[in-house]
Amino acid sequence: MYLGIDLGTSEVKALVIDENHEVIASHSAPLSIQRPHPHWSEQAPELWWEATEYLMATLREKCAQHWPAIKAIGLSGQMHGAVLLDAEGKAIRPAILWNDTRCAAECAELEAMAPELHQVAGNLAMPGFTAPKLLWGAPS
Repeated sequence: MYLGIDLGTSEVKALVIDENHEVIASHSAPLSIQRPHPHWSEQAPELWWEATEYLMATLREKCAQHWPAIKAIGLSGQMHGAVLLDAEGKAIRPAILWNDTRCAAECAELEAMAPELHQVAGNLAMPGFTAPKLLWGAPS
């Protein structure tokens, strides 16, 4: 038995499969996206954890006889999001998601500061990536 958990943008999905890749049980929990300003896209990281806890309890109930046989857990999640933490490891604000474009000005700033960025990093400074988001969130 194997457990899979996918933290997506619109929902968290989880399933239990057997050695023959047959789905034993699956369930999902929706996530909301907050858009408090134009170009912003955020989620509270705490909601990810709550949804995952709910899914684990639900799957454990749906396939109780198989639960102890789970051998491994596979995880996948959103890409290029930024969760900013305090010294105790707690989120200090909602996560800035991959599809948030508030940091377009910071992208231009990065390109000006490091014209070789694309050549060295293999990526352009784009609003969906994490570095410009961190620059946006950095103290002035």
